[in-house]
Formats: sequence, structure tokens, C-alpha cells
Amino acid sequence: MPHPPDVALRPCGLKHNNNQIKTIMAKKNETQGNQEQLIETLNKSEAFLTKYKKRIIAALVLLVAVIVGIIAWNSYSDSRNEKASTALARCQELYQTMDFDKALKGDSLGTPGFIQIASEYGNTKAGNLANLYAGLCYAKQDKWEEAVKYLDLFSPKDDALISPLAVIAMGDAYANVKQLDKALDAFQKAAKMADKASESGRSNSVTPIALKKAAFILMEQKKNDEALKIFQDIKDNYLGSPAQQDIDKYIEFLTK
Repeated sequence: MPHPPDVALRPCGLKHNNNQIKTIMAKKNETQGNQEQLIETLNKSEAFLTKYKKRIIAALVLLVAVIVGIIAWNSYSDSRNEKASTALARCQELYQTMDFDKALKGDSLGTPGFIQIASEYGNTKAGNLANLYAGLCYAKQDKWEEAVKYLDLFSPKDDALISPLAVIAMGDAYANVKQLDKALDAFQKAAKMADKASESGRSNSVTPIALKKAAFILMEQKKNDEALKIFQDIKDNYLGSPAQQDIDKYIEFLTK
């Protein structure tokens, strides 16, 4: 019976095992390298913190102080605005009764007056409104220079509803002291503000009034073509407005 041929034994799995070992070693070396890099980064960070410790602490203390200061200021501002609002309400009652002098300067009952409120609380919303009311009071008394002074101090950003009317009042004051360019700017600005504040994009109650006043200023400046465009705009785009009712006579006058 023939014997089977001799078969040399070959390490079939050795190459595969070597590849696995290389892969494992590579990952181990990579992990070790990452750990070393992390340690180096931490050492650098620690050195940085040690070197600039005092500056970092000072910066953090300053940041905390700023935050605390902001909170304290907001609380202080709210308190001031509340006091100013209470005083303003009493002055507004005098304004509504057309007692403009007392509304401006105060009365014997302790009401401070718009002028004092504007001076003492000018950086609050109520103080800002006091500037507006002071200007309106002077305008009602035909004291236009004083009216312009306080209306100029009023910032219309605080109240979207009252702002267009306030700016119209500014325009009236400028017109009465013959500052026509400023008056025109005020009326045009008031018209844009009123339209912007309106849900429909057009304020039939306020914008036509402002535009009409702007057109009158342009006529006074002999800019009749520009005035005509405004009158035509009122007629075409602000239907039903009280200011539109007599608009045809101005259009007819300027087209003769």
C-alpha cells in the first residue's frame, strides 16, 4: 500500500496574525501619541493659567462687576422711570385742561411740571415724553423758539403711536420760526412714520395731514411741481381721509 506523499507544513495563519499585530501596535502607538499630546496640551494650559493667573482673575472680577452694575442700573432706571411716570401723569391732567403754564412749570400742590421732569428724568421714557409735552405746551402758547428747543430734545423712538404727531408738532414749530427745510423734513418724516406704524401700510388719519403740511412748505419755497405730486398722492392713495376732501382745489390751483 503506497504511502501518501510527504506534505510540508506551512504557517497559513501566520501572515494574517502578523497583520493583526501590526494594526494593534499602530493603534497602541497612536493612542499613546494622543495621550502624550493631550498631556502636553494640558501642561501648556496649566502653564498659561499659572503665568496669567492674576490677569485672568482680574478679568473675571471685572466681568462680574459689570454684570452686577448692569443689573443695579436697570433696577435704578426702572425706579426712576416709575417716579417720573407718576409725576408725568399729574402734568398730563393739567395739559388736558389746557392749563399749559402750570403743566409746564408745576403748581402749588406739588406737581413738578414738564420742564422739571424733563430736566431730572431726561434719560427715562417719561422724561423723554416730558420734553414732547413741554414743546407742545409752548407751541400752544405760540412760543415757537421754546417749543423747538424741547421738541428737538424729544426722541420719537419710545412711542410708535405718538411719534408721528410729535414730529408734526416739531414741523409746525420749525415752520413758525421760518426754518422751512427742517419743517419739511419733519412733515415728511412724520408721514413715513405714520404709514409704517399702520397695519395697512397707509395711515389715513395722520399721513395726509403731514403730507399736506409738507406740500404747503414746498409751495412757500416755490417748488410747486413737488407740491403738486404730494397733493396728487393724497388724492390717489388716501381715500376717505378728511385731508383729502379739499385736495382738488390745490391741484387745480397748481395746474393752471
